[in-house]
Amino acid sequence: MTSSVATTSFYIKLPLMNFYGWATLRIERGAKEKNHLLMPLWAAPAIIAREPTSLEEEIKEIRRSGSNKDLDAAPEFEMSDIFYFARRGVESIMDDEVTKRFSAEELESWNLLTRSNYNFHYISLRLTVLWGLGLLIRYGFLLPLRVTLAFTGVGLLVFLTSVVGLLPNGRMKNFLSEKVHLMCYRICVRALTAIITYHDSENKPKNGGICVANHTSPIDVIILASDGCYAMVGQIHGGLMGVIQRSMVKACPHVWFERSEVKDRHLVAKRLSDHVEDKSKLPILIFPEGTCINNTSVMMFKKGSFEIGATVYPVAIKYDPRFGDAFWNSSKFGMVNYLLRMMSSWAIVCSVWYLPPMSREEGEDAVQFANRVKAAIARQGGLVDLLWDGGLKRGKVKDTFKEEQQKLYSKMLVGTQEDRSRS
Repeated sequence: MTSSVATTSFYIKLPLMNFYGWATLRIERGAKEKNHLLMPLWAAPAIIAREPTSLEEEIKEIRRSGSNKDLDAAPEFEMSDIFYFARRGVESIMDDEVTKRFSAEELESWNLLTRSNYNFHYISLRLTVLWGLGLLIRYGFLLPLRVTLAFTGVGLLVFLTSVVGLLPNGRMKNFLSEKVHLMCYRICVRALTAIITYHDSENKPKNGGICVANHTSPIDVIILASDGCYAMVGQIHGGLMGVIQRSMVKACPHVWFERSEVKDRHLVAKRLSDHVEDKSKLPILIFPEGTCINNTSVMMFKKGSFEIGATVYPVAIKYDPRFGDAFWNSSKFGMVNYLLRMMSSWAIVCSVWYLPPMSREEGEDAVQFANRVKAAIARQGGLVDLLWDGGLKRGKVKDTFKEEQQKLYSKMLVGTQEDRSRS
């Protein structure tokens, strides 16, 4: 295993990095020769940059520039106030913090994958031949090998966990279950040519706790589970996924929910609480964002897993997109299509940091605790800490966000209840 890792690391660090640098320089030189405009990176600094100010201050500034009225007089509605909300709406569209977190990152260098850099055009015969050679290697050699490894890992997982599940509960069953899960997940990791660096292993999650991590891809599960065993949480599926779930739960007490149970918050919390209270059971693995983010930021954590009162073990996962983009854009690609893209990339390179365990402090509610854990993960992984709900990926903006702005404007016009009673 050690020699395999060393060989793969050599394959990643030397030939590929040299190719990337050369190909990027060739694109830039060819673009200058042909007067092509290179597309700027989406991750460039924000379009709109200004000091944060309150709604009241900005509206007063608009009124001051367009009206001769006494600003200290009793506040009342003015037609010019509409310009504030119109401007903020346009700014939100131009400098949207949410939508760009659900699209693949544009790279500074070209990694010989056409899908990874929109500046790729026909530049020279030599560059095109190298791209074609890379295509042949990835699809003709690496993809068949990786698909074989993936089917081997999944097949062994289903068969061996079913066999272990026949044993009576006890130390021997737990021991064999752990070894089987680790072996099968590591085979699946090899199917992605994943190079994973684990940091601070002394903080690895322990039984009776909850492991929470930022979520970029479905493969986050095998990235973490190849270094330690976890109890998975999720909805029961049909088809192949259902077969895998039923076989896994025979060997290890995972927490699966029926479709009708998922929205019952009290039932979900009870099942999770019962699991963590049993210190002999594996730590629960949860991704509180509830959706995949493109590995540039961490979005709002759902508070459910932080209400239980168990010890939380934060984990930060950061992928290196130069070798293969791990982000799953589920609105654009199905699971099979996504996995084929992963297996036809050069490699999946990532770092995993185990952070010190965290507990809910006195006087701290679940939302505050979730935000504190999220901030720690973002800080360690070098990710942007956002307050927005990842559910905005598919849903509409909640009415509470609109009502918040309405309340602020109303407060400016009519004041608070205390102000009115005083007057």
